[in-house]
Amino acid sequence: MRPSGNTRDAGNTRGTVAAFVVLSLVWGASFLFMKVGLEGLSPAQLVLGRLTLGAAALIAIMLVTRRRWPRGRTIWVHMLVVSLALAVVPYSLFAWAGQYMPSSLSSIYNATTPIMTLLLMPLVLVGERLTRTQVVGLVVGLSGVVVLAAPWQLVGVGQSPELLPAQLACLGATISYGFAGLYMRRFLTNSGYDTITLSTVQIGLAAVIVWLLAPFTARGEVSIDLPVFLAVAGLGVLGTGFAYIWYNRILRDWGPARASTVTYLSPVVGVVLGVVVLGESVHWNQPLGGLIVVVGVLASQGRMPGMRALSRRNRVDVEAPGAVVPAAPKPRE
Repeated sequence: MRPSGNTRDAGNTRGTVAAFVVLSLVWGASFLFMKVGLEGLSPAQLVLGRLTLGAAALIAIMLVTRRRWPRGRTIWVHMLVVSLALAVVPYSLFAWAGQYMPSSLSSIYNATTPIMTLLLMPLVLVGERLTRTQVVGLVVGLSGVVVLAAPWQLVGVGQSPELLPAQLACLGATISYGFAGLYMRRFLTNSGYDTITLSTVQIGLAAVIVWLLAPFTARGEVSIDLPVFLAVAGLGVLGTGFAYIWYNRILRDWGPARASTVTYLSPVVGVVLGVVVLGESVHWNQPLGGLIVVVGVLASQGRMPGMRALSRRNRVDVEAPGAVVPAAPKPRE
C-alpha cells in the first residue's frame, strides 16, 4: 500500500521541526565556539578558519547536487557586497568582541538584527517607509538595546574598558547583517538562483577575501588543541555551512515569518551554554534587554495584541541572522 499524504506530510513536519531544533542549537552555540576558538587563535585567524571550512562544506554540496554557478558580472558584484556585509565584517566584529565580553551577551546582541534591519530599511529600500506599527516596534526594540548595553554600568568600578567598544562592535555586526539582508532583497530577489547557490557564492567569496587579507591580519602565534579544532570545525562546517541547508528547508516548509523565530531561540541557547559550559554570569539587564528586543520585533510585525498587521507593501520579513536570503527566487531551468 502507498503511504498516505498525511503520513508523508507528518514526516516532512517532523523533519522540519528537527532541522529547526538543530539550527537553533548550532547558531546558539556559535558564540560558544567563537569563545573557545579564541583561546588558541586570534580573531582574524578564527574568521579565516570559519569561512574556509564553511566554504568547503557548501562547495561540496554544490558539487554533489550538481548546481550551476551564477553567470554574469552583475550578480557576482552584488554577491561581493553581500559577502562583505553578511560574512567578513560581522564575523570579524563578533570575533573581536568575543575577546572582551561573555559569549552569552554576544548571542543576545545577535538578536538585535531585526531591529537594525528596520532602522536601515528606509535608507536601503528606496521608496519604502516604516509603518506606524514598525515605528513602534523599532522604538521598543531600541529601548531594549539600551537596557542590554546598561550604560549605567559602563562607568562602574572594575568594569573592563574594552566592554563598551565590544558592545558597539556587536551592534556594528548586526547593522551589517541588516544592511546585507535588505541589499539582497533589493538586488537579488529575482536572481533566479536558490539559497544554497547564493550562500555558496557568498561564503566562497568571503573566504577568498579573508585569505587575501590574511598576510596582514591573521599573523601571530597559533595554538590548536582538540577543543579549539572542534570549535572552529563546528563554527565553520555546521554554523557557516550546513546551517544554510537546514534554514533553507525551514524557509521552504514554514515561510519566512515562522522561520525567523529561530532568531528568538538562538540567544536562549547561547546564554544557557555560556553559563553551563563556560561558567559565565548573566546580569538581570541582559535577558530583560533581550526580551524587550524580541517584543519590539514582534510588535513591528503586528503580532502583539492590539497591534495592526502590516500591509504587504511595507512588510519586511525578519530573517535569521547569518542566513539572510532573498524571498522565494524562481529556479532557473
